[in-house]
Amino acid sequence: MSKILIVEDEPGIAFALESDLQAEGYETAVIGNGIEAVQRGSSEEFDLILLDVMLPGRDGFDVCRDLRRQGIKTPIILLTAKMHEAEKILGLDVGADDYVTKPYSPRELRARIRAAIRRGAAPEAERTYRFGDCELDFAKHELRRNGRRVDATPSEIKMLAVLVRNRGRVLTRERLLDDVRGADVFVSNRVIDNFVVSLRRKIEDDPGKPRYIVSVRGMGYRFDD
Repeated sequence: MSKILIVEDEPGIAFALESDLQAEGYETAVIGNGIEAVQRGSSEEFDLILLDVMLPGRDGFDVCRDLRRQGIKTPIILLTAKMHEAEKILGLDVGADDYVTKPYSPRELRARIRAAIRRGAAPEAERTYRFGDCELDFAKHELRRNGRRVDATPSEIKMLAVLVRNRGRVLTRERLLDDVRGADVFVSNRVIDNFVVSLRRKIEDDPGKPRYIVSVRGMGYRFDD
């Protein structure tokens, strides 16, 4: 039975979430402020944290940031009434795995919860990943297509590995830049766009209509398998 921490300060919403998730077979714990969310999220084992953005004590962004800084890898889904793109990007940048905007569809939320828990339970020791006629070898830091080694830079390989390991999730340019910085001497977010263009030429059948590395307008990039 998966265990979910619900962090929501509005009693009616918290009760509805808890009732719905318990009916789906989840074990739940409910708290209503950001300070306790950091304490519980870092001291107890949960399979997922459902985190409201607007909280007393510390807001959801701060909670998410604090947990990630402590090395907590529990999947986090943000619940937000905010519609602005900047808030969505901020949520992803501080370490959230996904976000759902209120009012939300309970069916969609349940689907996102299932997907996040599946990703969180996936083994990290994956040595190779195959997609189409390509193969990414994590151990050798090598990309192959039709069995032949593809000429790709260390930074391109590193970025592709980050996208693949986070497949299905939108990653911002800033997040990708943080993950690949250091292999090459670049500082501009535009470098990420250049890497994407180059990688698409190497892995896509039609780089102009990519199947794997998908642009999410105003947000960043997502790897679809």
